[in-house]
Amino acid sequence: MKPIFRYILVVFAVATLLTACGYRNPYYYSGPNRSIYVKTWPNRTNILLLDSKLYQSLIKWYQKAGSLNITKDKEGADYILAGEIVSINLPSLTYSGTNTTSEVNIRLKVRYILKDLKTEKVLIEVPSETWTEEYKVSANSSETRDNATEALEIIVDELSQKIYQNSLLEFSKL
Repeated sequence: MKPIFRYILVVFAVATLLTACGYRNPYYYSGPNRSIYVKTWPNRTNILLLDSKLYQSLIKWYQKAGSLNITKDKEGADYILAGEIVSINLPSLTYSGTNTTSEVNIRLKVRYILKDLKTEKVLIEVPSETWTEEYKVSANSSETRDNATEALEIIVDELSQKIYQNSLLEFSKL
């Protein structure tokens, strides 16, 4: 049997098994077309452009859906996703032998709501949620700053993913 034919046969078999067992991609929405107005969240922290990074991350996740359209105009939208970046906290976690911090946990507190604009029904409401990610502190301040930035990017992406997936769950119930 030729290798290419064997490869095609294996891919076909896997695809058949996945569809036969009821597998569905949790990142894809195939229901009726819906439009979501995503507001830029007020940023109550001292981290510049955090609101913009969160907005871009949310847009990236919602673009994965097949039948969901993001709109910049509230008029004509089916839903609104709004929220607020409430606070950020950088408490120390551990200390090295010289009583200096070696790890820090970023704690980002947010709140958000997803609401049907036509019926005024609240689909998701999270009045307070805290996301935490640790990062290493280095003797090199540039490296420490990069570690903190990376930890914050992880939080933003995971938060956006959770909001997106919870939205898909709520839309599938409608």
